Amino acid sequence: MKKNFGMLLLFLLLGWLAGAWIAKALQPVKAVAFLTKATTIRWSPQADLDIISYDISLQFQMSLLSLIGIIAAVWLYRRL
Repeated sequence: MKKNFGMLLLFLLLGWLAGAWIAKALQPVKAVAFLTKATTIRWSPQADLDIISYDISLQFQMSLLSLIGIIAAVWLYRRL
């Protein structure tokens, strides 16, 4: 399989998604609360330029399990 930047981004996104799903599934378990607690990162650029205006809002949720998923994805990508 050919390694390229698009494949790396796909692996990173899938690793982040898998980690987030596992964190959401484990939220009721109090013993692993430190792994499932998510931090929100927000970015909201906006502009009004008379003829066009935009307002974009991006929000990312990052937990320790999401980070573990990203690390596992990079490891798997390098193993290819």
